[in-house]
Amino acid sequence: MNHANNPFLGQGLASTTLRPLGLEVKGAAGPWIHLKGGGKVFDGISGIGVSNFGHGHPAICDSLHAQLDLNLHTMVYGEFIQDVQRQAAASLRDSLPPHLDSVYFLNSGAEAVDAALKLAKRLTGRTKLMGVQGGYHGNTHGALSVSSNETRKAPFRPLLPEVSFLNWNDMADLKHIDPNTAAVIVETVQGDAGIRIPDKAWLQALANTCRELGVMFILDEIQCGMGRTGTTWAFSQFDVVPDILCMGKALGGGMPVGAIATCTHRMSQLAHSPSLGHITTFGGHPMACAGVRGSFKALAQVDMKQVETQCQTWQEALASHRAVRQVRRIGAFMAVEMKHADHVSQAVTAGLQPAKQGETGVLMFWFLSVPHAFRLAPPLTATDREMEDGLALVLKALDNVK
Repeated sequence: MNHANNPFLGQGLASTTLRPLGLEVKGAAGPWIHLKGGGKVFDGISGIGVSNFGHGHPAICDSLHAQLDLNLHTMVYGEFIQDVQRQAAASLRDSLPPHLDSVYFLNSGAEAVDAALKLAKRLTGRTKLMGVQGGYHGNTHGALSVSSNETRKAPFRPLLPEVSFLNWNDMADLKHIDPNTAAVIVETVQGDAGIRIPDKAWLQALANTCRELGVMFILDEIQCGMGRTGTTWAFSQFDVVPDILCMGKALGGGMPVGAIATCTHRMSQLAHSPSLGHITTFGGHPMACAGVRGSFKALAQVDMKQVETQCQTWQEALASHRAVRQVRRIGAFMAVEMKHADHVSQAVTAGLQPAKQGETGVLMFWFLSVPHAFRLAPPLTATDREMEDGLALVLKALDNVK
């Protein structure tokens, strides 16, 4: 295979796909990604959930600049005390129920999942873990183990032992949770499964079953958190509260960060038996925490009613298009289902083609586990005019589907 033509491998960089988008970025502002050559792209997926507040939001940039003038890394997390970590944790805790009063900042959402699984085992003394069919939690060995896409897992087995899966929205299947189970982990709204929204009664029954059996109920809001579903945290819409919450992506406003939140008593168990039960060099990095601090300031400025109106307009227009079979949506989190996977490829390609020619395009993206659908998750800070322009670009791309 000739690697010279691969835009990543040909330049000494790792490549994750044989068909990368390969667009060369010059800069980004608001919902727009500006390319070398003069083209620009409406970011219809917010960096797959990272850039919920657009690119270059003043509150985030100001927070980053302020910290940059002070210091970068000084010591591994858990040794020195830094104001920016306390401020980021305070902002996060203020957004959560009272008992989720302790935060551990990590490097990514996947690392947050691994930390949550370890903590659950430490707290319960049990070894069995359960995920949910359709779940996606990341690509580290631990996170991959509790994700359900077997095609993606098979080449890397053996993974974690004693992992099984519950059927999504299946009340009868809850009987498989037993006193040997350390934790059940589930996305509050499943992302990679194509924006699957749970039945409220099922999610509540799952939480109650876990509590009755002393099982840690872990919610993954790495994708669906930070305002993406219309509220700061999606679980508030379902009247459930996790024992451990996993966060990432938009939490850092563009900076790489993950976190778990739980009660202080539970979190304290990571400090002994053994000491350094979960340790990280770069977790809680000052710049990442500055991103968190700025991200919550940006979130406070979002008009959720306006976002709902904008996205309802998108949903109705998309659902009416001849190429679309169904649109699933909660807040600004959307899956557009089509008849065939090649229709998705046609739409994504058509959306980007104008930008490659120095004009204006739109970035949509497929799901790993639902090839006949594509995701849309526009920035929550886009103006009405920007959202109108973005929608027009998406519909134009869909017109190319044959």
